[in-house]
Amino acid sequence: MGYTSTLGRRALRAVRSLFPILPVFSVLWLALGATAVLAISENTLENNYRLGSGDKILINVYGEDDLTVETQLSDSGLVNYPFLGELKVNGMTVAELEARIHQGLKGDYLVNPNVHVSILEYRPFYIHGEVERPGGYPYQPGLTVSKAAALAQGFTERASESKIFVVRGDDPSQTPVKVSLNTQLRPGDVITVEQSFF
Repeated sequence: MGYTSTLGRRALRAVRSLFPILPVFSVLWLALGATAVLAISENTLENNYRLGSGDKILINVYGEDDLTVETQLSDSGLVNYPFLGELKVNGMTVAELEARIHQGLKGDYLVNPNVHVSILEYRPFYIHGEVERPGGYPYQPGLTVSKAAALAQGFTERASESKIFVVRGDDPSQTPVKVSLNTQLRPGDVITVEQSFF
């Protein structure tokens, strides 16, 4: 009986000694989870994202340095690519552009080209109205309305945080949609912060 109670006390002490480090593991676990969610949302953005004017892209064919092209897309959306001429890339996803270049180079020029397209810079978003420094800013994955306002040096004294509207860059109707501070933004979005009336 004495041996069992001694073992029980040792086990209890061992469990209690873990309590000071449990919060550290919890914080690390949460940080890893947040990083994974950000990576997933960034991959989802790039997989579903449609290229448009202002985006800066890099086209690379493995082992073929002369087929590497870095360019910023203009309003025309045309890219002059070696052997293929002008390609209209506005509105295409990265995967669609990779497939288009792969098909164009396969056979006549290369046996099985390994094409990779990456987005170096997304087109900017714009914020105006009741912010300290309205204008265009570089888009970053994970950007929210709150973060966009911080990039614009914050709201003015007259700003209404409940009257914020976004026109999505990929919305052909250009319809303003009321949003909250936590709304995720996309490249090319235009944010309007209206005045509050006291």
